[in-house]
Amino acid sequence: MHWKKLSSEYISNHQYFTARKDVCEMPNGTMVPAYYVVEMPESVCAMALTQNNEVILVNQYRHPIEESILELPGGFVDKGEIVETAIARELQEETGYHFSDFHFLGRVAANPGVLNNFTSLYLATGGKKVTEQKLDYNEEIEIKIFPQEEVRTMLLHNEIKQAL
Repeated sequence: MHWKKLSSEYISNHQYFTARKDVCEMPNGTMVPAYYVVEMPESVCAMALTQNNEVILVNQYRHPIEESILELPGGFVDKGEIVETAIARELQEETGYHFSDFHFLGRVAANPGVLNNFTSLYLATGGKKVTEQKLDYNEEIEIKIFPQEEVRTMLLHNEIKQAL
């Protein structure tokens, strides 16, 4: 039940935003003259717990939705990097915490109708503050520490809006 891709044309070719227009034929013969796909690197994120079993979330402004939101820490997997290395690196860069254990929870496609990437989800435990944040030039990330029960309540009240 796969579509046959007849052609692809790149509209944008950037490290974090590559877009293409595909011309496809569906199995029933229907032609799809323009299907737009955004290609993005694989990403990782984690429910990160400190040594005291507190939850580390990050608050940052997200320009596409013009809002600051609470999120799970994480980011993109670098080219040639394995996801297990990427999650440890991203957590330390964004939070300054080193984690003793990582438990893989699954791999999801956040918006497979448009995006071609997957996100690997982890539970990181044993977090200990070891350094200051090492943020990219365009990142402003505020670290927030919460008791687990408060995070459960926040989830029930839709206060954490990040899908992935």
